[in-house]
This record gives sequence, structure tokens and C-alpha cells, in this order.
Amino acid sequence: MWVKGRVIKGIFLSIIMAVFITACQTVPVAVKKKEPKIALVLSGGSAKGFAHVGVIRILEQEKIPIHMIIGTSVGSLIGGLYAANPDSFQLEYIAFKVEKNDILDMLAIPKMGLGQGSRLEEFVEKNVKIKRVEETKIPFYPIATDLNTGETVILEKGPLAKAIRASASIPGIFTPVTFDNRMLVDGGVSNNIACDVAKNIKGADIVIAVNLLKNISNYDIKSVVDVIGQSINIMMHATNKPKLAYADVVIEPDTKGVALFDFTKKKELMEAGIKATREAIPKIKELISRYQQ
Repeated sequence: MWVKGRVIKGIFLSIIMAVFITACQTVPVAVKKKEPKIALVLSGGSAKGFAHVGVIRILEQEKIPIHMIIGTSVGSLIGGLYAANPDSFQLEYIAFKVEKNDILDMLAIPKMGLGQGSRLEEFVEKNVKIKRVEETKIPFYPIATDLNTGETVILEKGPLAKAIRASASIPGIFTPVTFDNRMLVDGGVSNNIACDVAKNIKGADIVIAVNLLKNISNYDIKSVVDVIGQSINIMMHATNKPKLAYADVVIEPDTKGVALFDFTKKKELMEAGIKATREAIPKIKELISRYQQ
């Protein structure tokens, strides 16, 4: 009788285990999807940079997560404003009200540049509550160039306004900026669209690059500022291609015919950024989905 009880108990336990194993096999287990680390890389291009604002608006509307922003020159200005306060409506408000005289201060007797650049720094100070690069809400990396060595410099900490000024100090237009005992000029001199920094140094899984210099034709060159600006655009256009090879998605708004400090085409440039980004959204979403799978 005792043996029979053991046998019945064993059979009962076997049935329970079988039911448990079957349940485990049929009930789906929730697996958390891995999110890719996405970098937004914003190139230089002076007044063409208003197109960056339109790009950011669409990325925000489509809920594309941005885990870091790497900006050069005007890309540093727009990127820094947004990284400090990720609100595309506020960014548009600031962009629409800025005028050339808000950032360009011409010197009576030029020494190392036609303008000092202090107005640009003051503009950022006035419009951004966060004061240091390392404190922005989205990790932000302005790109500058060491004038003495030619090195690309990633400004990872320090005063935000001064870092943006250094990144946007176009040679011959603005005087160089002393930052951490280095003499810095515009990042576009060495790395106008720093996709390599995003991928190789900062470890981005998906790099979205915004290239403002696909078309650099300009037949309205009338001043020394225009000559300097167009010369730099030609140089940056030539060096962009190897950097863009590191990008997963390249957004190229139509910015042709916009001069260095042409602030009269803000709306058209923002719309160009919106249009180019809408066209890129399916590819961006496909890359995110593929990464998660």
C-alpha cells in the first residue's frame, strides 16, 4: 500500500511538472528591446544653419531619440541651443528673432579677424540658462580647430557660450578664441561634419548627419567677407566626403545661393530642412527597427 502511494504521488508530480513546462513554452516572455545610441551631427555653413532648425523640428515631431549632438560652427550654435533646452518651438523662436548684428561685431582696426566674436558669445549667454557644456540636457560636443597644431578639438567641458564661439570662429571673420590654453578657430577648418567623432570616439550606433554644403555655388560675391566665406565653403565641401562615410543617414537640405551672413532666408532654409528630413525619416525608422531586432 505504501509503495502504491509512492507511485501515485510520483505520477501526480510528473503531471504537474509537465503542465508547468508546457505553460512556460507557450507563454511568451517579454524581452526588452535594445535601443540604439543615436548621434545627430550638424555641419557648419554659416547662415545656411537655419536649415538645422527645420531638421530638428521633424526629428522631434517623429519622436526620433537623440542621445548626443556633435556640432561644428553654426551646427555648434544650433546644436548647443537645442542640447541645453530640447524644445524645437523655443529653438525656432530664438532663430527667427536673431539678426546679423546680434552675432557679428566688426572691428574698426582688424588684427586677427574682421570681427571679435564677443556678440555671438553674449547671444548664447542671453538665450541659454545652462552655462556649461557638460551640463546640457542632451550630451553636446562642439568641434573646434587648434590654430597652432591643426588638430580637431572636441570641447567636452567648460563655458558653453565660449565653446560655441570657439567652434564658430571663422578664420579671417572672427578672432581666434583662447580656450584651455589653446588658440581655437572654427571647427570646419579641420572637421566640418564630425561623423567620425560620433562613431569612433563617442560610440554612436546610428549617425544622422546634416550636411549644409551639398551645393556651394555662389554667384553673388561682392565683399571681402563673401570671398573669405566662399573660400572656406569650398574647402569644407572638399573635406566633407570622407567624414560622411561614417554616417548612416545623410540629410542634405537645399541651401544653394545663401551667402555667408544672409539672414533674409530663414524661413526658406527652415523649410528646406523640414523637407529633407521628412524624406529621410523612413530610413531612420528602418535603421532603428533593424537595430532593435
